[in-house]
Amino acid sequence: MTKNKQIYKCGICGNVVEILHEGSDTLVCCKKPMRLLQEQNDEHGLEKHVPIVKQNGQTVIVTVGSTTHPMEDSHYIEWVELIVDGEILRKHFTPTDKAEVKFLITRPSLEIRARAYCNVHGLWRS
Repeated sequence: MTKNKQIYKCGICGNVVEILHEGSDTLVCCKKPMRLLQEQNDEHGLEKHVPIVKQNGQTVIVTVGSTTHPMEDSHYIEWVELIVDGEILRKHFTPTDKAEVKFLITRPSLEIRARAYCNVHGLWRS
């Protein structure tokens, strides 16, 4: 059974999908079941992936990693999501961008979290 906001990836073609509506069956792509990506937050090694969230009133800045994440064609942060009171704001990146984004929210919130997707190391959460 799929659940709202889960992220799945096809192991063959690389398609990535986010669940918008829960269902009772398995997601399939390229005639194979898609893999549910687990949100990671325990970092090891040189690359840092955990999104860091800083809120100042209605401005929220999300940076990826405690040190600068590589942004190269073969290894980069594809997108960052900010989840505010259940609503999703998302910014997509290219390999030439910096893995940082400023979001403006309608009101300060206590329920804020972020997720980042690295094309090599998968899904990370704050």
